[in-house]
Amino acid sequence: MPDTQTNSAPVAVEVTRGGAVESRHRASAVVVDAGGKVMRQWGNIDQAVFPRSAIKSIQALPLIETGAAEAYDLGDSEIALACASHGAESFHTETVSAWLARIGLTEADLECGAHLPSHQPSLESLLRGGGSPDQTHNNCSGKHLGFLTTARHLGEPTKGYIGYDHPVQRRVIQVLSEMSGIDLSRAARGADGCGIPTLAIPLTGIATAMARFADPSGLAPERVQATKRIAQAITARPEMVAGTGRFCTALIGESHGSILAKTGAEGVYVAALPALGLGVAVKVDDGAGRASQVAVAAVLRAIGAIDDDLEQALADSLVAPIHNRAGLRTGEVRPADGWAS
Repeated sequence: MPDTQTNSAPVAVEVTRGGAVESRHRASAVVVDAGGKVMRQWGNIDQAVFPRSAIKSIQALPLIETGAAEAYDLGDSEIALACASHGAESFHTETVSAWLARIGLTEADLECGAHLPSHQPSLESLLRGGGSPDQTHNNCSGKHLGFLTTARHLGEPTKGYIGYDHPVQRRVIQVLSEMSGIDLSRAARGADGCGIPTLAIPLTGIATAMARFADPSGLAPERVQATKRIAQAITARPEMVAGTGRFCTALIGESHGSILAKTGAEGVYVAALPALGLGVAVKVDDGAGRASQVAVAAVLRAIGAIDDDLEQALADSLVAPIHNRAGLRTGEVRPADGWAS
């Protein structure tokens, strides 16, 4: 697929069964620098999409900039967890509970809702023990704790912190506008799965925000410090960002922080590339997560962020095998011919 913008997204990912292609996923993707210059593009890069959980590192900036993280002596684990979509493994939920106690709140103060762990062994352990999920198991509980910590530090109400008009969310929206380079005051609004506001942002704006996170040299000094602190925490504790067997954690860990990747719901994937000073954003049209992972990996390979050694280490994620219930390999999820070429 040539690097020219089209009104429709090209086929980016194929799903095979045996020797035949069974399903196809279309996607758009863009790579930009910190100045917002488009370096590579595929499909409709101007479409406004809800970034969902992919931009948690940007949403965490006020936690650092307000002094809240320092005031409550948050370490790498907590700061990385503020950027996480975790699987509710024990080290996730234990960190959430200890952090809540540190700021004088309880699980009931989290307004993210409860759901079962996405990490299968943790789910089985919870059910075997006769337990039921609470808000600490929510994959967004760390992000919500970051919001609550900022509110506590600034003496703001903790109740209703997920509302559009709450000071916590007004700060986050302002940061998103500044990092994306787009006035989001009239952006389409929605509520994310965990209840917080989500705004529809052009794919180029999402990638610009990630590029500025990767290369904050043109930002205000306090934001430079904040981006570097968050990047340090994510690099030090990649397991907090997602968890065991998760592609985000593997990309960050195996690249030693040269790829700060994050998935979002409905087929969104982003990456900040500090060594290259670039940001990447991918949106799969049909919202398939299995396709976004493969699509973003192919883009990262195309721009040199994934080298041969890293490709070998992540082989089963870049082309994901499909197994049936008996454990037999029946196909794979792979980049389509020409995608990200």
